[in-house]
Formats: sequence, structure tokens, C-alpha cells
Amino acid sequence: MSMIMAVSFTRYGRLYYLDPGEHSPKVGDKVLVPTDAGPEVAECVWAPQWTSEEVGGLPVCAGIAGEEHLARDEANKRRRAEARSVSKRLIKRHALPMKVVGVDYLDADNVYTVYFSAPQRVDFRALVRDLARNLRARVELRQIGPRDEARLQGGIGPCGRDLCCATFLKDFEPVSVRMAKDQDLPVNPLRIAGACGRLMCCLKYEHPLYLDAHSRMPRVGLKVDTPEGSGTVVGRNVPSDSVVVRLDEGGRRCACPSASVCSPRKQHDEVYGGAVKVAESGPDGEG
Repeated sequence: MSMIMAVSFTRYGRLYYLDPGEHSPKVGDKVLVPTDAGPEVAECVWAPQWTSEEVGGLPVCAGIAGEEHLARDEANKRRRAEARSVSKRLIKRHALPMKVVGVDYLDADNVYTVYFSAPQRVDFRALVRDLARNLRARVELRQIGPRDEARLQGGIGPCGRDLCCATFLKDFEPVSVRMAKDQDLPVNPLRIAGACGRLMCCLKYEHPLYLDAHSRMPRVGLKVDTPEGSGTVVGRNVPSDSVVVRLDEGGRRCACPSASVCSPRKQHDEVYGGAVKVAESGPDGEG
């Protein structure tokens, strides 16, 4: 067994996992996270806990952040805010079709990295020179796509929860419309698009669950028997493991557990149902 903890550099931001080492921070404590640019301050979101799986290769927590670390972190936040303001002002002056999404700052090298989004490629050479002169530091500009923009900005998805890309997703995997069809979703861009305007990432990592469930559940159009009578399957609800059946008598629709209309379950009950009841009643027929 090994111990693991989770931290976040921004409130409700993406989670990063650490090996707590010899430290025992509580939720809300500021801790030091080793990075290529040196230890950075982050907030403990999950206190150290034991995990049954052996997790190796995690960075080790560098300790609890002290006053000097917190002061450095606040100074860097002010520099990033200043760089964002200066970038917006100069972009407007140069009349460039750009939008600032995020700013990083490495105080050890005195380097700013400005992330921006734009509908097309932008010639920002003059802008970089003005930024370097105003910020008195080396400046790098990086254009990012819609998904990375949503990850950096954060937000609420159609499900009402924080965006997956801004909390736990590490990589963007390709998503296809076929996955939406396999999940019985309407092929409507307004219904299957995320905050970034692209297909929702959850279509990808939930897809195997739906394929497995559909292999076990009765298909749409199949004639089945339900506790309320015979009918035809007209819909399936994988999260609740139920099916919607249109009854032959009256045309009324009802929802029932998929196991109650599957033939393997019925065959099992027919073969073992009586034996189970006898076993429950005891050898003398008494409960």
C-alpha cells in the first residue's frame, strides 16, 4: 500500500497527485509542489490517504509552504495579473484579433508566457517587442485551441458540474459523433457540445460503459414481457440500468429494470427461484 494526496494550483482547478512523503497536510493547507521551475505553492484538496494500489512515479510533496513561499506566490500572482492587463491593452492598440486566455510567469528566469486564442494565425512580432519592453522581461506568446482555452478558463458543463478538462482530464482524446449515437443521444450540436464548442469529452470515456451495457440490455424494438404486461422496447437508460417499454395493451409506456425483462434473468428465476424459497424456509419448512 502507498499514500497519495491531491493538490490544485487554483480554486476548483485541475487536480495534481503527490506522494505526501513524511508530511501530513490537511485540506486547505498550502503545500510545496516540485516543478521544473522549482517548488510552487498549491492548495491541498485531498488529505493524504492510503490506497490499495501501488502508485509509483508520483512527485513527492516538498513540505508545507512557509511565509517566504506564500509571499513569493502572491508576488507572482500580481505579476501575472499585471501582464494580463498590459497584454490586453497592447493587443487593442495593435488591433489584433486575439483574446488573452492565461498568463504564466517564471520568476527564476523572468519569463512570461501569454496564452491566447484567435480564429486564425496572427502576426504578433511587434506585439512581443512591446510586451517585453513594458514588462521588462522575456515574453513568449502561444496560441491555443478551443479545448485548451476551456481548460485554462474553467467553467460549468451542461451537466452542471465543473468542466472535466479543468479538473481531472490530463489529455484530450478524439471524440466522434458515432459515440453520441451509441449512447442514444440526439445528434444535435447544441446537445452534445461542451463549453468549448467541440464534442463533449465525456462521450469518449463513458463510451465503453454504454457498449458493455448495450450488450447486456434488450435492444430497441425487441418484444419483451414486463411485470405490467407484454410490450416493445422503445428506449434504454444506461445510468439507471432500465428500459422503456411500450405496452401492447393500451400503448402506455413504462420503465422497468432491464434485468426484469431479460430472458437470462427469467430463466434463472424459473430454475432456482423455487429452490431459493425452499432454502430460505429452512429444512423443516419453517422460516
